[in-house]
Amino acid sequence: MRLRRFVAGAEVGQSLIGAAPPVPIREIFRRFWPYARPYRRWLWLSLLFVALAPAIDAMQIWMFKPLIDEVLVPGNLEPLLWIAPAYLCLTLLDGFVSFLNGYLAVWIGERFLLSLRTTFFRHLQGLSLDFFERRKLGDVIARLLGDVVSIESLVLSGVAATLSYVLRIVFFVGALFYLQWQLALASLFVVPLFWLVAKYFSRLIKQASREKRRRSGALSAVVEESFSNVALVQAYNRQDTEVERLQRENLGSFEATMASTRLQALFTPLVDIIELAGVLVVVGMGTWLLAQGQLSLGGLLTFLAFLSQLYGPIRSLSNLTNLVYAASAAAERIIEFFDLRPSITEKKDVVSLPRASGVIEFEEVSFRYPGGAGDALSSVSFVVRPGETLALVGVSGAGKSTIAKLLLRFYDPTEGRILLDGHDLRDLKLPSLRDNVAVLFQETLVFDGTIRENIAYGRSGATEEEIVQAAKAADAYGFITSLPEGYDTVVGQKGRRLSGGQRQRIAIARAMIRDAPVLILDEPTTGLDVESGRRILEPLSRLMSGRTTIVISHNLLTVGRASQIVVLDGGCVRERGTHQELLSRGGSYARLYRLHQSEAERPGRSGAKIGGL
Repeated sequence: MRLRRFVAGAEVGQSLIGAAPPVPIREIFRRFWPYARPYRRWLWLSLLFVALAPAIDAMQIWMFKPLIDEVLVPGNLEPLLWIAPAYLCLTLLDGFVSFLNGYLAVWIGERFLLSLRTTFFRHLQGLSLDFFERRKLGDVIARLLGDVVSIESLVLSGVAATLSYVLRIVFFVGALFYLQWQLALASLFVVPLFWLVAKYFSRLIKQASREKRRRSGALSAVVEESFSNVALVQAYNRQDTEVERLQRENLGSFEATMASTRLQALFTPLVDIIELAGVLVVVGMGTWLLAQGQLSLGGLLTFLAFLSQLYGPIRSLSNLTNLVYAASAAAERIIEFFDLRPSITEKKDVVSLPRASGVIEFEEVSFRYPGGAGDALSSVSFVVRPGETLALVGVSGAGKSTIAKLLLRFYDPTEGRILLDGHDLRDLKLPSLRDNVAVLFQETLVFDGTIRENIAYGRSGATEEEIVQAAKAADAYGFITSLPEGYDTVVGQKGRRLSGGQRQRIAIARAMIRDAPVLILDEPTTGLDVESGRRILEPLSRLMSGRTTIVISHNLLTVGRASQIVVLDGGCVRERGTHQELLSRGGSYARLYRLHQSEAERPGRSGAKIGGL
């Protein structure tokens, strides 16, 4: 109990990341061993090297007996003629086997990691959007990059090390009994003590290791979040606040690490004392046997050499138990995510829609976010046909962006249904649905790659000619060709080396090259200055031409010529009609429009309409 309190310092405050459910070691092996199966042919070869290494070590130690008894004690150099070459051959063989074993073990381990990490990443990519909205991204990254490595040390390296230690114990114990069986029995009385100490400490180390891995994920989450919003942090002079957040999680990580270190620091001297006790017993009893003539000097010294090499594997095997429990804590965090399933799944009888005409119907659609207090949408209905533009307007939080998420099947309606060309979205193959939709998000999303790569991201296999044509249609060709590296220009993280208008035109080119029949524009001019906003109007108009378009906007001045305008408030449809019809009614749309109009008349404001809307 005192030792448990001694370790309890790991539990410091609340962490951003919860603990993963515990998983038995047997289940961990059952889950992850299949990733090693493709390399089982090489695993057998690696195990052969693992078996050869202790056998060679045993033969090298055995050479001390004839060296002492036949050379040193009688002072006869003649036996060196065969002892020296034999020892040299064993040393060369040991180096050769060690090299092959080390190289092959690393190759198998890295291939295992490559397969597991790729599979885990693919699994994460397949999870629904709500997973990423609920989880700390830094913790997800920590599991993908750090915790996966611990699984290899458990499933492969741990197994190989265990086999190596066991074989060393077998070979060395056999040699001890061959040399002097009474002395061998006396030397092994410490083995149960090793086992009892390791068993007791392993439970505590597993607890400390779980806390350490959890704190590591929380620390990564704080760092990722802080650096992702570094502009906001610096603009508001909140660097000290972020340092305090990091310090809080760092302190938790420090305490968890120190708890684990305290255990290791206490475990090591206990093992040393047990090992010393075994050696003293052997020295005392061996000296008596030597005096009785039942053991030669070479036999005693060789016995002690074997014994020193035997206690090492026994100690390592005890330490390995602790390392296994530490690695299992990381494996539990991976299994926790592997056991998650997408909230959006496909039915067995789904159909593929090669290219939709673009008729979209919302029929009494209601939706509530998981864990939400109320409905984000309530009984929303509308129809949009090819070539038409539907404008969704309303204040922030009215439910406009939620409609886009439902149309992309990031979520499914709680009630009602959404149709594309008469097909319920839940009856369509998910890739087939999303291939028919192009979207410009409110936040212009680009990758830290070249302009060419960002445009081509819209459609797999896009040709150079198609990329150039899309850039021209998006009015991006001019600024791209003016750059020193042209289409090979790297845009930087989140496109920060480009202006807001340039990033938006890259996004438009990406949507152009996708050539989907359905287009979603989510606040496409948000964050742009007047000139940039006007600059993208013409390419947006070309993008919208002939497509079923849904424009999401809180600015009513940008949607004046839409085929249909739907006014949302609190997730409900308050009004619908054309711009003129809604103005003539004098309802909420008219009031909002006059408000935006008065704001647009202020200096520096723009009332430009998207695509001539």
